[in-house]
Amino acid sequence: MTRHPTDTPQFYLTAPSPCPYLEGQQERKVFTHLVGSRAQALNDVLTQGGFRRSQNIAYRPACEGCKACVSVRVRVDDFHWTRSFRRQWRRNADLIGTTSTPAPSAQQYDLFRRYLDARHAEGGMSDMTVLDYAMMIEDTHVETMLIEYRQRGPDSFLTGTGEGPLLGVALTDLLSDGLSMVYSYFEPNAPSRSLGTHLILDHVERARALGLPYVYLGYWVNGSPKMDYKARFQPQEHLGPDGWLPAT
Repeated sequence: MTRHPTDTPQFYLTAPSPCPYLEGQQERKVFTHLVGSRAQALNDVLTQGGFRRSQNIAYRPACEGCKACVSVRVRVDDFHWTRSFRRQWRRNADLIGTTSTPAPSAQQYDLFRRYLDARHAEGGMSDMTVLDYAMMIEDTHVETMLIEYRQRGPDSFLTGTGEGPLLGVALTDLLSDGLSMVYSYFEPNAPSRSLGTHLILDHVERARALGLPYVYLGYWVNGSPKMDYKARFQPQEHLGPDGWLPAT
């Protein structure tokens, strides 16, 4: 059995593989294990240093000759609610996001499969089985939560939870300075709702309610259409050689 030290993290480098964002580029990642009693503190430090979490692994790009992946976080206190954002927020006023401990369900996996098939059929996650999905949700040593989005029902004013079909899911880490959106997905057959946007706006409001200054959105890649949407959420900060600086 492989043992991973819990006091001093060990970092490893992956072999080159095709970049999923920029055609013709090769990607490499540096990664470490998030295990043991210090996993939460380590996840905090590494996320603030540009790492992302996947299960009990923290990773960041370490590509040779390419620095296109830029870590992005939204500034909550002075977030700019555009007219478009306000319209989308009102359009989804009938949704309730219910927070729970991370536990997979058949409904989640069904929605996850529909989302992948519609949005990322050629992506690296397209062949994930129900067991793979369960591990993505459950396999963690850090403080994280699952948020399920459903429409309000007749009893929602009593229960505080939504009812009916599952429309969106977010797996989110709670950090000392913000919320980190580890992975989110939503109903692909409801384009008028702009659910991807709604989930981010909801996280901005959740972070505000918790007194947390940031929402971490992962990586933005200039020139990648898959990442264009992240630039809409302003103001935001980008991580560079001199630390986190306002995006220009």
